Amino acid sequence: MKSSTYLLSLDQGTSSSRSIVFKPDGSVLTTAQQEIRQIYPQSGWVEHDPQDIWSSQLATARRALEQAGLSAQQIAAVGITNQRETTLVWRRDTGQPLYNAIVWQDRRGETECLRLREAGFAPMVQQTTGLLIDAYFSATKLQWILDNVSGARAMAEAGLLAFGTVDSWLLWQLSGGRIHATDVSNAARTMLFNVHTRRWDDSLLALFHIPAAVLPEVFPSVSDFGHVQAQWLGSEIPIGGMAGDQQSALLGQACFQAGQAKNTYGTGCFMLMHTGGEFQTSHNGLISTSAAQTDSAPAYALEGSVFMGGAVVQWLRDGLHAFDKSADVEALAKSVPDAGGVVLVPAFTGLGAPYWQADARGTMVGLSRGTTMAHIARAALESIAFQSAALLQAMNRDAKQAVTELRVDGGACVNDLLMQFQADLLGIPVVRPAVVETTALGAAYLAGLSAGIYQSPQELSQHWRAERCFAPDMSRDQAQSLMAQWEKAVRQTVAH
Repeated sequence: MKSSTYLLSLDQGTSSSRSIVFKPDGSVLTTAQQEIRQIYPQSGWVEHDPQDIWSSQLATARRALEQAGLSAQQIAAVGITNQRETTLVWRRDTGQPLYNAIVWQDRRGETECLRLREAGFAPMVQQTTGLLIDAYFSATKLQWILDNVSGARAMAEAGLLAFGTVDSWLLWQLSGGRIHATDVSNAARTMLFNVHTRRWDDSLLALFHIPAAVLPEVFPSVSDFGHVQAQWLGSEIPIGGMAGDQQSALLGQACFQAGQAKNTYGTGCFMLMHTGGEFQTSHNGLISTSAAQTDSAPAYALEGSVFMGGAVVQWLRDGLHAFDKSADVEALAKSVPDAGGVVLVPAFTGLGAPYWQADARGTMVGLSRGTTMAHIARAALESIAFQSAALLQAMNRDAKQAVTELRVDGGACVNDLLMQFQADLLGIPVVRPAVVETTALGAAYLAGLSAGIYQSPQELSQHWRAERCFAPDMSRDQAQSLMAQWEKAVRQTVAH
């Protein structure tokens, strides 16, 4: 092995920054992680300190190299992956942030989104961007900063400010202020980007009152994004890849072909299905988005998000004190043969795709005198699988070809009971990979393609290894009956 075939992945997430050094075969050499502070100025607002994002990411990169016993010269390239939609604005002359980063979870733009929906702009926005008008995306966050920070709009129109999602902010810092750029997968989450032309869209910029002068240049996810300056890690390293976290995980799962899908079981669940070079508008409550683009050809995906995935286990632990450690949920749920007729709909913050019911609230149905905490724990685990199954059914209705297996990652995918139940509901194999750090791995793969360590995405498929395959073990009639019970419970949740 040549000394410069290692890859450094910078994975900047909502709760922490991580840096991982990968070997060329996709295995992990070292990991370093540091939590970042969450800022809640008022109800529904979520912010991060931009300097926290940068300093924590730099600190973990230095620590990962130190732990690996490697110098920067032994790293072939750096890849960046990031929490998506989170919005930053900074001064071009000093690099100083104008305001805190407004995090993807922040809802302050909802009033403006409601106004635009009521004014009839939803079809145009969906057709241009693939997205539904929602405060989740970057456009109304950027608009808020320009309208509410003193002097911001005038500075923006004079070309003195730079806007970016987290990838752009890190790239600006790493390159010493030389590069202001993003990739298509992050640009596609701003609600300002035309995913057909793969350019910023003038009509959307006008709709949200955004001056074009603040925008980064957009490149494919595998590109020459400049270099990490020597002052940061000891010597210059090429930056060869960038992608939003969920598109990066799709790549890390070696899902390059239309019809291949992955589901990430984290706090929420994010399911993406590759749709190849064809943009498909969803008619079933999903969004369409740009996938990581490894060459000049466009790539698209359908995406659905579940708001409450692993978070429902945290609720059992912290709210109901059902157990001490989240890992204990599996043993408790396994102590009963089934949920005893209990169905839990964890709509604690509304329901995401494919329902989009913001005012829904959590409901538990089917309780009897025989119901125990074990039944509730089992129903909680099953709720994660039910929500994901509803997503996949919506995807199959939208897609040209049905999904034949689901690749899984994220913290909750280690739960065998949950994965088996997921396979039973779906009627297709659920496959857990040997390397579950798929988000960071995807960024490393992008960097490796740029550096010539890998010749094509197809080569990456040879590195992907299954750790365990969960085959369906339930009749389709029984699975359909359970899904019907779930949908009935959802209707009751929304009704009240």
